[in-house]
Amino acid sequence: MSLATGCLVIAGPSGVGKSSMIGGAMELNPDWIFSISATTRTIREGETDGREYHFLNPEQFQQKIADGEFLEYARVYGNFYGTPVSELDRAASLGKNLLIEVDTVGCLSIRALRPEIPLVAILPPSITELKRRLSDRGTESEESLDLRFASIIAELQRMRTFDFAIINDDLEMAKKQLLDLMTISEQGQIFAEAKVDRLLKEVGGSN
Repeated sequence: MSLATGCLVIAGPSGVGKSSMIGGAMELNPDWIFSISATTRTIREGETDGREYHFLNPEQFQQKIADGEFLEYARVYGNFYGTPVSELDRAASLGKNLLIEVDTVGCLSIRALRPEIPLVAILPPSITELKRRLSDRGTESEESLDLRFASIIAELQRMRTFDFAIINDDLEMAKKQLLDLMTISEQGQIFAEAKVDRLLKEVGGSN
């Protein structure tokens, strides 16, 4: 299945600097938009449906699951979150490309449904540096940091199967590498299958 728009799915551990990197890259390439997730959590003051999230009640969310309308979804602290398939259509209708940020489990769910969408891992230069960044936030106890790092090992194991990896050591360099991937994706140059198939059709060798 081909996409009507360029698309990248990005994941990385907490503290790796995804937000700064992604935000900076997207400011430099206005042809990309950010995927808006759906959630069953209560809308908060200052939020707008369809801007921060697509806000759904639990019954609506469950119906969309049953109808296969999510690329991925998960239950977090009692609320459901998911990436609607319709976000791909929204991007295509705007003539834009779509960037999706989810956790590593969500990435593998998307891989199972849409293997043509590239997965990008954002990595720290080292585990020591990642620990320093998280500790410098001053928002978590030693116990919560230990729990977080136990989950990071599992995240790293899942990211071994991703298509690309960017090490966020120098923010400007990391943004440039992401911009390069965005440009490649929007030009349809990431995977060879479609181009090879076109040539094979010329000689009658495509299945």
